[in-house]
Amino acid sequence: MDYRIRTDLALEARESFPEDHVEIKGVVLTEDYDEKNKIRVSTVVIKDERGAGAMQKPIGTYITIEAPELNKSDEDYHQPVSDTIANHLIKLAGGHTKDEVLIVGLGNREVTPDALGPYVVDNLFVTRHLIKEYGNEFKVKNRLGNVSAISPGVMGQTGMETAEIIKGIIEETHPKLIIVVDALAARSINRLNTTIQLTDTGISPGSGIGNNRNALNEETLGIKVIALGVPTVVDAVTIVADTLTQYMEKTGFEEKEIDQFVSEIRSQPMDNMFVTPKNIDEAVKRISYTVSEALNSCFAQPV
Repeated sequence: MDYRIRTDLALEARESFPEDHVEIKGVVLTEDYDEKNKIRVSTVVIKDERGAGAMQKPIGTYITIEAPELNKSDEDYHQPVSDTIANHLIKLAGGHTKDEVLIVGLGNREVTPDALGPYVVDNLFVTRHLIKEYGNEFKVKNRLGNVSAISPGVMGQTGMETAEIIKGIIEETHPKLIIVVDALAARSINRLNTTIQLTDTGISPGSGIGNNRNALNEETLGIKVIALGVPTVVDAVTIVADTLTQYMEKTGFEEKEIDQFVSEIRSQPMDNMFVTPKNIDEAVKRISYTVSEALNSCFAQPV
């Protein structure tokens, strides 16, 4: 049975190919490892339509920051992670770090695994109103960026597509760059709450759990869009299939038998079941602070 893994991470999509080192036309993968801080940065660049078709992702750059210790309460560890996020945000933003920036926190704050975006916005240092009140001289003197932020909620709360809300804000405030923050779905349980993905391709809200909404990207909004996401849930059928596969491999089943059995498992009606760690409340609050610190250093008080 042909089964496509459900993940928002481009790195996991790249890893899903049968051979780890197989060359994919139009796709370039590079990796860097910070041994001191145990942070791995993988960059997937989809260069053309051929690569986009193979990866089932839009053309663009996808940066995945893997920090295994991020899920622990260690303030000393969170700072280098925040710095790493900031460094790559600056690269993706190009020359827009001192321009008007709108940060959008997607998600439903009433559902903890989906509350990352709103929590990040809660911790932001917004400055647009200060600059409007006191002028550009105040901005220069205090070395401020021009940041505004919004948590638009979800369609079930507002009755509106997020894209509709953002387009209205753009017409009124004219930002030059949009940063969209959202919770993602991962393929591997090991990446939950320990991984950050940055991409210049924007995002389709809810796509990781099958709720596709209008995309938020440069094509639909007319402004450069950077998406920042952290996986907080994993597809339940994936966990079941992986666990059974490991057990059957250890007990001597042949590959053909495993594939057939797992295909049958994956065909069961579990498509709308997602799993999140039991410490998700604490994890989302802690990670949201790490992400907001990176955003503040890049755009609220740019160097």
